[in-house]
Amino acid sequence: MASLTIRNLDETIKSQLRLQAARHGWSMEQEVREILRLSVAPDENSIGLAEKIHRRFASLEADALPIPERHTTRTPPVVEG
Repeated sequence: MASLTIRNLDETIKSQLRLQAARHGWSMEQEVREILRLSVAPDENSIGLAEKIHRRFASLEADALPIPERHTTRTPPVVEG
């Protein structure tokens, strides 16, 4: 296991970490390990935007979203000069 030393930590932050660790029932060192683990670990329940969109519309039938009728493009203007 690696060790990490954090210098110049504000005393207020240190006190808040100590109190938060006490609320969780473990050491301040364990609290910091948990904070770091949660901040860098990939969220296993996280899904991407494309998957969210797919799930949102997956239950719709193919004809539920009508395709608009296509028209020819307009005639471009004639530039004189």
